Amino acid sequence: MKPIAPEDRRIANIHEAAFQSFVYPDGLALGDAILQLDDDKPLGEGFHVYRMPAGMTTRSHRHNGHEQFLILEGELIESDGTVFRKGDLVFYRDGTEHNSYTPNGCLLAVHIPHAETPLE
Repeated sequence: MKPIAPEDRRIANIHEAAFQSFVYPDGLALGDAILQLDDDKPLGEGFHVYRMPAGMTTRSHRHNGHEQFLILEGELIESDGTVFRKGDLVFYRDGTEHNSYTPNGCLLAVHIPHAETPLE
């Protein structure tokens, strides 16, 4: 096996790395931020770590591809009242519509294959 070239590996600690503010295509920023190592995809697509500040509600949206996420810290309340907590692994099928609220902030490991469609 050949050695891994430095340009072929990226490492970031989720507790120390700088997150990038997420700005929706229409320019709206809600205070959420993303840590994403794969720069071949737009910010917020593919695999990333997503941080929501306390009191934030995401925009209502439709998924274009299956979404999967793992709650690493905090709590997330879905638009239908379902509460996710640290350790919950969640799967949403392509076409699912929802929004999420976090009372005290949360950190998620997320995989989203394609940009979401805003419903607002």
